[in-house]
Amino acid sequence: MSSGERPELGTVPETALWTLWQRAVEARRPDAVLRDPKAVELVERIDYPFADRFGTSGVQAQLQALRAACFDREVADFLAREPRGTVVCLGDGLETQYWRVDNGRARWLSVDLPEALALRRQLLPPGPRQRYLAADATDLGWADEVDRDHGVLVTAQGLLMYLPPTQVRDLIAGCAERFPGASLILDAVPRWFSRLTLTGRMRTHAYQAPPMPWAMDAAERHKLRTASPAVSSVRDVRPTGGRGLVAGLLPLALTIPPLATRRPSVTVLDFADRSDRPAQA
Repeated sequence: MSSGERPELGTVPETALWTLWQRAVEARRPDAVLRDPKAVELVERIDYPFADRFGTSGVQAQLQALRAACFDREVADFLAREPRGTVVCLGDGLETQYWRVDNGRARWLSVDLPEALALRRQLLPPGPRQRYLAADATDLGWADEVDRDHGVLVTAQGLLMYLPPTQVRDLIAGCAERFPGASLILDAVPRWFSRLTLTGRMRTHAYQAPPMPWAMDAAERHKLRTASPAVSSVRDVRPTGGRGLVAGLLPLALTIPPLATRRPSVTVLDFADRSDRPAQA
């Protein structure tokens, strides 16, 4: 971006700048839990008052980086199994996962609203194996654009909590129907956190978090199977590692109620192949 130019984004797309800032704050540390030089580069290029708007919290940055690392780990595992597979990133914002885990062979499709995608295209121009599609992720027309020849993995990082519960359910069901044998990685905020956003009580420095109408406590992840008979398994993806206080508290938060049952979560849904699906009545 040229000097003095600032991105003008709506409330929810602005969250892309918030998560970008958190990853960059963590990545600048020599002992970072997530290496993300592209995020650091973007923050330095964008003329935006990141620190004034979002504040600088080492704990918050580390937690966001650990969440991103959960997604990275699952994408890397998928690409190890399907080196020429397709990774579909819904609500990609300014996520820099491609530059962290790409294997040089996979195809990547980013699906986001026109406003957010225009900024992404300007700051992160797509390479030969990347494609950007301006579309509403809840309108499953984007599924027709996905190369299914070598396996598909769909990610929804930092997206579903901003949707009404019925749209979340329909999106999961639509992906399960359209991508047999594929998987979907999603994250969710717990219900107590959602309530704070809905009442305007979730503020970070000068930033007011947008309402998050969809929430799921970690103990409720099994309910995601009810979205479609084609959801064959549900798996929890737990953050690993950490530093300092986070490293000490993370094992407790993952194992001791009520923290363990009411924490943010990352979940993988596997979809059955058509031959393995139950017969329709």
